Amino acid sequence: MKLLRRGLLAVLFATLVAPALAQGYPNKAIRVLVPFPAGGGTDIIARVVTNRLTATLGWSFVIENKPGSGGNLGVDAAAKAPADGYTVALGQTSNLAINPTLYSKMPYDSVKDLVPVGLVASAPLVMVVAADSPYKTLADVVNASKAKPASINFASPGNGTVAHLASELFQKTAGVKFTHVPYKGSAQAATDLIGGQVQLYMSSVPTLIGHIKSGKMRAIAVTSLKRVDDLAQVPTVAESGYKGFEAVTWFGFVAPAAVPKDIVVRLNAEVNKALQAADVQKKLEDQGADVLGGSPEQFGALIKSDISRWAPIIKESGARLD
Repeated sequence: MKLLRRGLLAVLFATLVAPALAQGYPNKAIRVLVPFPAGGGTDIIARVVTNRLTATLGWSFVIENKPGSGGNLGVDAAAKAPADGYTVALGQTSNLAINPTLYSKMPYDSVKDLVPVGLVASAPLVMVVAADSPYKTLADVVNASKAKPASINFASPGNGTVAHLASELFQKTAGVKFTHVPYKGSAQAATDLIGGQVQLYMSSVPTLIGHIKSGKMRAIAVTSLKRVDDLAQVPTVAESGYKGFEAVTWFGFVAPAAVPKDIVVRLNAEVNKALQAADVQKKLEDQGADVLGGSPEQFGALIKSDISRWAPIIKESGARLD
Protein backbone atom coordinates (compact mmCIF):
# COMPACT_ATOMS: atom_id res chain seq x y z
CA MET A 1 0.00 0.00 0.00
CA LYS A 2 2.87 2.36 0.79
CA LEU A 3 4.32 1.75 -2.65
CA LEU A 4 0.92 2.33 -4.22
CA ARG A 5 0.50 5.60 -2.31
CA ARG A 6 3.95 6.75 -3.36
CA GLY A 7 3.10 5.96 -6.98
CA LEU A 8 -0.17 7.87 -6.78
CA LEU A 9 1.55 10.81 -5.14
CA ALA A 10 4.20 10.82 -7.87
CA VAL A 11 1.53 10.89 -10.59
CA LEU A 12 -0.36 13.66 -8.77
CA PHE A 13 2.84 15.66 -8.34
CA ALA A 14 3.71 15.31 -12.03
CA THR A 15 0.17 16.36 -13.00
CA LEU A 16 0.37 19.50 -10.85
CA VAL A 17 3.94 20.41 -11.78
CA ALA A 18 3.68 19.99 -15.57
CA PRO A 19 1.33 22.98 -16.09
CA ALA A 20 3.54 25.05 -13.80
CA LEU A 21 6.55 24.12 -15.89
CA ALA A 22 4.79 25.20 -19.06
CA GLN A 23 3.45 28.38 -17.48
CA GLY A 24 6.91 29.58 -16.52
CA TYR A 25 8.47 28.37 -19.74
CA PRO A 26 10.83 29.54 -21.09
CA ASN A 27 12.99 31.40 -18.61
CA LYS A 28 16.26 31.04 -20.54
CA ALA A 29 17.46 30.66 -24.12
CA ILE A 30 16.27 27.68 -26.15
CA ARG A 31 18.97 25.86 -28.10
CA VAL A 32 17.94 25.01 -31.65
CA LEU A 33 20.09 22.33 -33.24
CA VAL A 34 20.28 22.57 -37.03
CA PRO A 35 21.81 19.31 -38.30
CA PHE A 36 23.21 20.90 -41.46
CA PRO A 37 25.68 23.72 -42.22
CA ALA A 38 24.73 27.38 -41.96
CA GLY A 39 23.18 28.91 -45.07
CA GLY A 40 21.33 25.80 -46.23
CA GLY A 41 17.58 25.39 -46.48
CA THR A 42 17.16 23.88 -43.00
CA ASP A 43 19.20 26.67 -41.43
CA ILE A 44 17.24 29.40 -43.22
CA ILE A 45 13.88 27.96 -42.14
CA ALA A 46 15.01 27.62 -38.50
CA ARG A 47 16.11 31.24 -38.38
CA VAL A 48 12.95 32.61 -40.02
CA VAL A 49 10.68 30.88 -37.49
CA THR A 50 12.78 31.57 -34.39
CA ASN A 51 13.28 35.22 -35.35
CA ARG A 52 9.51 35.61 -35.47
CA LEU A 53 9.09 33.95 -32.07
CA THR A 54 11.69 36.32 -30.64
CA ALA A 55 9.96 39.35 -32.15
CA THR A 56 6.49 38.44 -30.86
CA LEU A 57 7.24 36.69 -27.57
CA GLY A 58 10.66 37.96 -26.59
CA TRP A 59 11.97 34.38 -26.40
CA SER A 60 15.71 33.87 -26.85
CA PHE A 61 17.13 31.24 -29.18
CA VAL A 62 20.64 30.02 -29.85
CA ILE A 63 21.02 28.41 -33.27
CA GLU A 64 23.69 25.72 -33.24
CA ASN A 65 24.68 24.20 -36.58
CA LYS A 66 25.78 20.62 -35.99
CA PRO A 67 26.22 18.89 -39.37
CA GLY A 68 27.48 15.38 -39.98
CA SER A 69 26.35 11.83 -40.77
CA GLY A 70 23.41 12.95 -42.89
CA GLY A 71 22.03 15.04 -40.06
CA ASN A 72 22.35 12.26 -37.47
CA LEU A 73 24.82 14.15 -35.27
CA GLY A 74 22.55 17.13 -34.71
CA VAL A 75 19.38 15.12 -34.18
CA ASP A 76 21.16 12.69 -31.86
CA ALA A 77 22.40 15.60 -29.77
CA ALA A 78 18.79 16.72 -29.39
CA ALA A 79 17.59 13.20 -28.52
CA LYS A 80 20.18 12.93 -25.75
CA ALA A 81 19.74 16.46 -24.39
CA PRO A 82 17.99 17.12 -21.05
CA ALA A 83 14.25 16.74 -21.51
CA ASP A 84 13.43 20.19 -20.18
CA GLY A 85 12.26 21.88 -23.37
CA TYR A 86 15.40 23.95 -23.77
CA THR A 87 16.83 21.91 -26.66
CA VAL A 88 15.01 21.25 -29.91
CA ALA A 89 16.17 20.31 -33.38
CA LEU A 90 14.82 21.18 -36.79
CA GLY A 91 14.74 17.73 -38.31
CA GLN A 92 13.68 16.85 -41.81
CA THR A 93 12.83 13.93 -44.04
CA SER A 94 16.36 12.58 -44.35
CA ASN A 95 17.35 12.35 -40.69
CA LEU A 96 13.92 11.41 -39.33
CA ALA A 97 12.45 9.15 -42.03
CA ILE A 98 15.24 8.02 -44.37
CA ASN A 99 18.26 7.45 -42.14
CA PRO A 100 16.53 4.77 -40.02
CA THR A 101 16.70 2.49 -43.08
CA LEU A 102 19.82 3.92 -44.70
CA TYR A 103 22.12 3.40 -41.69
CA SER A 104 22.70 -0.08 -40.28
CA LYS A 105 23.27 1.47 -36.85
CA MET A 106 21.42 4.58 -35.74
CA PRO A 107 22.36 6.52 -32.58
CA TYR A 108 18.69 7.34 -31.97
CA ASP A 109 15.22 6.04 -32.79
CA SER A 110 13.18 8.67 -34.65
CA VAL A 111 9.94 7.45 -33.12
CA LYS A 112 10.94 6.39 -29.59
CA ASP A 113 13.70 8.85 -28.67
CA LEU A 114 12.12 12.05 -29.98
CA VAL A 115 8.78 13.78 -29.58
CA PRO A 116 7.37 15.66 -32.58
CA VAL A 117 6.80 19.31 -31.73
CA GLY A 118 5.50 20.74 -34.97
CA LEU A 119 5.73 20.47 -38.71
CA VAL A 120 6.97 23.72 -40.23
CA ALA A 121 7.15 23.48 -44.01
CA SER A 122 7.76 21.27 -46.99
CA ALA A 123 9.65 22.00 -50.15
CA PRO A 124 10.05 20.32 -53.48
CA LEU A 125 13.45 19.54 -54.87
CA VAL A 126 14.74 21.29 -57.94
CA MET A 127 17.01 19.85 -60.60
CA VAL A 128 19.56 22.38 -61.83
CA VAL A 129 22.42 22.72 -64.28
CA ALA A 130 25.04 25.46 -64.58
CA ALA A 131 23.98 28.61 -66.39
CA ASP A 132 26.27 27.77 -69.34
CA SER A 133 25.22 24.11 -69.55
CA PRO A 134 24.19 22.75 -72.97
CA TYR A 135 21.19 21.11 -71.26
CA LYS A 136 18.18 23.39 -71.50
CA THR A 137 15.46 20.93 -70.49
CA LEU A 138 14.99 17.68 -68.61
CA ALA A 139 14.55 15.98 -71.98
CA ASP A 140 18.05 17.16 -72.97
CA VAL A 141 19.50 15.48 -69.88
CA VAL A 142 17.58 12.26 -70.46
CA ASN A 143 18.58 12.08 -74.13
CA ALA A 144 22.25 12.71 -73.32
CA SER A 145 22.23 10.03 -70.64
CA LYS A 146 20.55 7.48 -72.88
CA ALA A 147 23.07 8.18 -75.63
CA LYS A 148 25.96 7.67 -73.19
CA PRO A 149 24.91 6.05 -69.88
CA ALA A 150 26.67 7.19 -66.69
CA SER A 151 28.33 10.07 -68.56
CA ILE A 152 26.50 12.73 -66.54
CA ASN A 153 27.84 13.39 -63.04
CA PHE A 154 24.92 13.97 -60.73
CA ALA A 155 25.57 15.77 -57.43
CA SER A 156 23.51 15.45 -54.27
CA PRO A 157 23.93 16.94 -50.76
CA GLY A 158 24.88 13.46 -49.52
CA ASN A 159 24.24 9.73 -49.63
CA GLY A 160 20.70 8.86 -48.61
CA THR A 161 19.36 12.41 -48.67
CA VAL A 162 15.96 12.99 -50.21
CA ALA A 163 17.73 14.49 -53.23
CA HIS A 164 19.85 11.35 -53.69
CA LEU A 165 16.88 9.00 -53.40
CA ALA A 166 14.69 11.20 -55.58
CA SER A 167 17.38 11.05 -58.25
CA GLU A 168 17.49 7.25 -57.94
CA LEU A 169 13.72 7.17 -58.31
CA PHE A 170 13.90 9.43 -61.37
CA GLN A 171 16.63 7.37 -63.02
CA LYS A 172 14.49 4.26 -62.62
CA THR A 173 11.40 6.07 -63.90
CA ALA A 174 13.18 7.54 -66.94
CA GLY A 175 15.33 4.50 -67.68
CA VAL A 176 18.63 6.40 -67.45
CA LYS A 177 21.85 6.09 -65.49
CA PHE A 178 23.78 8.97 -63.88
CA THR A 179 27.03 8.81 -61.93
CA HIS A 180 26.18 9.85 -58.39
CA VAL A 181 28.60 12.25 -56.69
CA PRO A 182 27.60 12.73 -53.02
CA TYR A 183 28.74 15.83 -51.12
CA LYS A 184 28.77 16.70 -47.43
CA GLY A 185 26.16 19.43 -47.67
CA SER A 186 25.06 21.82 -50.37
CA ALA A 187 27.72 24.54 -50.52
CA GLN A 188 30.54 22.62 -52.23
CA ALA A 189 28.13 20.82 -54.54
CA ALA A 190 26.78 24.18 -55.73
CA THR A 191 30.30 25.51 -56.27
CA ASP A 192 31.31 22.46 -58.28
CA LEU A 193 28.19 22.61 -60.44
CA ILE A 194 28.84 26.25 -61.29
CA GLY A 195 32.50 25.41 -61.94
CA GLY A 196 31.67 22.51 -64.25
CA GLN A 197 33.00 19.63 -62.09
CA VAL A 198 29.49 18.09 -62.07
CA GLN A 199 26.79 18.52 -64.69
CA LEU A 200 23.58 18.05 -62.72
CA TYR A 201 22.50 18.78 -59.16
CA MET A 202 19.35 18.29 -57.13
CA SER A 203 18.55 19.81 -53.74
CA SER A 204 15.65 21.55 -52.01
CA VAL A 205 14.26 24.73 -53.53
CA PRO A 206 15.13 26.83 -50.42
CA THR A 207 18.75 25.73 -50.76
CA LEU A 208 19.16 26.57 -54.45
CA ILE A 209 16.70 29.34 -55.22
CA GLY A 210 19.26 32.09 -54.52
CA HIS A 211 21.67 30.65 -57.09
CA ILE A 212 18.83 30.30 -59.59
CA LYS A 213 17.65 33.88 -59.12
CA SER A 214 21.22 35.19 -59.41
CA GLY A 215 21.58 33.49 -62.80
CA LYS A 216 24.37 31.12 -61.75
CA MET A 217 22.17 28.05 -62.21
CA ARG A 218 19.38 27.07 -64.58
CA ALA A 219 16.46 25.15 -63.09
CA ILE A 220 15.11 22.49 -65.45
CA ALA A 221 12.50 20.73 -63.29
CA VAL A 222 10.91 20.66 -59.83
CA THR A 223 9.77 17.48 -58.12
CA SER A 224 6.39 18.62 -56.74
CA LEU A 225 3.15 17.83 -58.53
CA LYS A 226 2.49 21.53 -59.06
CA ARG A 227 4.85 24.31 -60.10
CA VAL A 228 6.58 26.47 -57.52
CA ASP A 229 5.22 30.03 -57.49
CA ASP A 230 8.67 31.58 -57.29
CA LEU A 231 9.87 29.41 -60.19
CA ALA A 232 6.71 29.58 -62.24
CA GLN A 233 8.49 29.04 -65.55
CA VAL A 234 10.10 25.80 -64.40
CA PRO A 235 8.08 22.67 -65.28
CA THR A 236 7.52 19.78 -62.90
CA VAL A 237 9.06 16.38 -63.55
CA ALA A 238 5.51 15.04 -63.88
CA GLU A 239 4.54 17.44 -66.66
CA SER A 240 7.88 16.82 -68.38
CA GLY A 241 6.68 13.35 -69.31
CA TYR A 242 6.82 11.39 -66.04
CA LYS A 243 3.24 11.41 -64.79
CA GLY A 244 2.76 11.11 -61.05
CA PHE A 245 6.40 11.71 -60.13
CA GLU A 246 6.67 13.49 -56.80
CA ALA A 247 9.33 13.89 -54.11
CA VAL A 248 9.39 16.58 -51.44
CA THR A 249 11.29 17.19 -48.24
CA TRP A 250 9.69 18.45 -45.05
CA PHE A 251 11.03 20.24 -41.99
CA GLY A 252 9.81 20.10 -38.40
CA PHE A 253 10.85 20.67 -34.81
CA VAL A 254 11.50 17.69 -32.55
CA ALA A 255 12.60 17.45 -28.91
CA PRO A 256 13.80 14.76 -26.48
CA ALA A 257 11.06 12.19 -25.95
CA ALA A 258 10.56 12.88 -22.24
CA VAL A 259 9.86 16.61 -22.56
CA PRO A 260 6.67 17.36 -20.56
CA LYS A 261 3.58 17.34 -22.76
CA ASP A 262 2.52 20.82 -21.65
CA ILE A 263 5.77 22.25 -22.97
CA VAL A 264 5.37 20.40 -26.27
CA VAL A 265 1.83 21.77 -26.57
CA ARG A 266 3.05 25.31 -25.79
CA LEU A 267 5.88 25.11 -28.32
CA ASN A 268 3.55 23.71 -30.95
CA ALA A 269 0.99 26.47 -30.41
CA GLU A 270 3.59 29.23 -30.67
CA VAL A 271 5.21 27.73 -33.78
CA ASN A 272 1.80 27.49 -35.44
CA LYS A 273 1.09 31.13 -34.59
CA ALA A 274 4.44 32.15 -36.04
CA LEU A 275 3.68 30.26 -39.24
CA GLN A 276 0.43 32.20 -39.64
CA ALA A 277 2.28 35.52 -39.69
CA ALA A 278 2.30 37.14 -43.13
CA ASP A 279 6.00 38.00 -43.01
CA VAL A 280 6.99 34.43 -42.09
CA GLN A 281 4.84 32.98 -44.85
CA LYS A 282 6.33 35.37 -47.39
CA LYS A 283 9.91 34.64 -46.33
CA LEU A 284 9.37 30.89 -46.48
CA GLU A 285 7.48 31.08 -49.76
CA ASP A 286 10.25 33.26 -51.19
CA GLN A 287 12.55 30.36 -50.39
CA GLY A 288 10.28 27.99 -52.31
CA ALA A 289 8.82 26.38 -49.18
CA ASP A 290 5.17 25.57 -48.50
CA VAL A 291 4.08 26.54 -44.97
CA LEU A 292 2.41 23.66 -43.13
CA GLY A 293 1.92 23.61 -39.34
CA GLY A 294 -0.38 21.20 -37.53
CA SER A 295 -0.40 19.16 -34.34
CA PRO A 296 2.43 17.07 -32.87
CA GLU A 297 0.31 13.98 -33.55
CA GLN A 298 -0.01 14.81 -37.24
CA PHE A 299 3.73 15.34 -37.49
CA GLY A 300 4.38 12.03 -35.75
CA ALA A 301 2.09 10.21 -38.18
CA LEU A 302 3.98 11.76 -41.12
CA ILE A 303 7.33 10.58 -39.76
CA LYS A 304 6.06 7.01 -39.42
CA SER A 305 4.43 6.96 -42.85
CA ASP A 306 7.53 8.33 -44.57
CA ILE A 307 9.78 5.77 -42.87
CA SER A 308 7.59 3.12 -44.52
CA ARG A 309 7.45 4.98 -47.84
CA TRP A 310 11.19 5.48 -48.32
CA ALA A 311 12.38 2.11 -46.96
CA PRO A 312 11.76 0.08 -50.16
CA ILE A 313 13.28 2.82 -52.34
CA ILE A 314 16.43 2.84 -50.21
CA LYS A 315 16.72 -0.94 -50.32
CA GLU A 316 16.18 -1.08 -54.07
CA SER A 317 18.78 1.64 -54.68
CA GLY A 318 21.37 -0.36 -52.78
CA ALA A 319 22.29 2.71 -50.72
CA ARG A 320 23.65 1.77 -47.31
CA LEU A 321 25.74 3.61 -44.76
CA ASP A 322 27.44 2.16 -41.70
